Amino acid sequence: MEQILITSALPYANGSIHLGHLVEYIQTDILVRFLKLTGRDAVYMCADDTHGTPIEVKARQKGIRPEELIGIYHEEHQKDFSDFHINFDCFYTTNSPENRYHSELIFTRLRDQGHIAKRPVAQYYCEKDSRFLPDRYIKGACPNCSTPDQYGDVCEACGTAYTPTDLADPHCALCGTAPVMRESVHYFFTLSAYEPFLREWVATPGRLQPEIRRFIEHWFKEGLRDWDISRDGPYFGFKIPGEENKYFYVWLDAPIGYIATTQKFCEMTGRDFPSYWLDSKAKIYHVIGKDIVYFHTLFWPAMLKGAGYSLPTRVLVHGFLTINGEKMSKSRGTFINARDFLNHLDPQYLRYYYAAKLSGQPDDLDLNLDDFATRVNAELINKIANLVSRVVPFVNRNFSGRLSELPAGYDTLIGEMLDRVPAVRENYEAVDFSRAVQEIVAISDIANKFFQDRAPWDLVKTDLPAAQRVCTLALNACRTVTALIKPVLPRFAADVERILRIPELGFNDAARFDLTNHEVGPFERLVERVDPKKVQAMLGSK
Repeated sequence: MEQILITSALPYANGSIHLGHLVEYIQTDILVRFLKLTGRDAVYMCADDTHGTPIEVKARQKGIRPEELIGIYHEEHQKDFSDFHINFDCFYTTNSPENRYHSELIFTRLRDQGHIAKRPVAQYYCEKDSRFLPDRYIKGACPNCSTPDQYGDVCEACGTAYTPTDLADPHCALCGTAPVMRESVHYFFTLSAYEPFLREWVATPGRLQPEIRRFIEHWFKEGLRDWDISRDGPYFGFKIPGEENKYFYVWLDAPIGYIATTQKFCEMTGRDFPSYWLDSKAKIYHVIGKDIVYFHTLFWPAMLKGAGYSLPTRVLVHGFLTINGEKMSKSRGTFINARDFLNHLDPQYLRYYYAAKLSGQPDDLDLNLDDFATRVNAELINKIANLVSRVVPFVNRNFSGRLSELPAGYDTLIGEMLDRVPAVRENYEAVDFSRAVQEIVAISDIANKFFQDRAPWDLVKTDLPAAQRVCTLALNACRTVTALIKPVLPRFAADVERILRIPELGFNDAARFDLTNHEVGPFERLVERVDPKKVQAMLGSK
């Protein structure tokens, strides 16, 4: 069976998971679940990104070792992901022996091929703290908008990216003194040597969305620049082989975490690691945000190519999350952590809403909180869940939980529902979850209208067997809808499976209308309506 390895970008282990992060992890989880439900051998790899200056800074502020800090966030991240029903096959850490091994091996192979260069770099140095100052250890005024007290990598006010030496009025973030300029020898990956390969790789049909392929073109036109892959110590990360005080830049070993996590997974499960990362026929999908396209479509494939590893088959890019049409904002109360949401609302709401808006394109996704409550209530509650909540109690009251046969004369109606199943599958395959959800809601509409029009609560008074047959068709439709929505709502599907007393559904079960002469269990509440007061309470909880 064909193996498919799917990854999400690694969450950084110096902060909590928020709703912006969850766009990516929910999107990837839905894709992986769909592939598994259609019989594909898909696995989902992820890990905490645990190295770099920000982690070192935060650990110092808290008075703990970096290892303790990343351990705290590793536990928190796993809990948040689990509570949002995100199911990794392996969730690991980049601070691992496997990651060190592959980082050193890739570096060594690139160096031996002549694609690692050494040259001096002028950078800031704090004489008081006796250390070079990488981006997060230096502050100053933004060179673009002049906002003071910005770090040396990106302005939080205007979003401009720059180097520390671009800052105006720079000062050490630790002691506040003005730094001096000193030279330090750094290692560079000669990315330009891989331009012919990268142009071909980027142009391969199906590899990237058209918008992303066009976006990358401007980097080729500007000319690919060598990439500084080293940092001076003290630094939390892996030492460069043969060096005493130089470390791999976090962006070198972070994506290698995909490889290390896969190795850990294979060791735990007895799988064949080379079939994933040392096989030219391997299928590897990366799901990422549009802010890290450069790393995943230029540096990363070039590193893999040079070191003899499998290349990504597909890089799927999504946009950013906005809330009520604006960037998430702490001052407006819309910077919402995963746990803030979970403390007030059902995670199924967010999974459904994101799925209903994800198109498979790199467009931004807006979480409009009024629309969120309205849409979840109108579609998930009033249509998808409604049918089960109406039919099962009726069957229990009137037929002791027993189904009978399908009613005659409804082949056309059943065909209307089943004719939509291929479109659901096609849209899941295309990662166009919004269209898949639209089709599922349409099937729910057909089934709900049938049940309402046939009015078994009236029919039961004059023709008990006919009313039972109506309910039998309706619950078959429930099974179809549940099988189709299962990648989006795995807990909802598990609850329906238990209520209907049926085996775990696969995607192909959606096309079956053969649930007859069967006994269902008692009804249980599946999902409650969104309470606007709880939405407001969530916003006020920060």
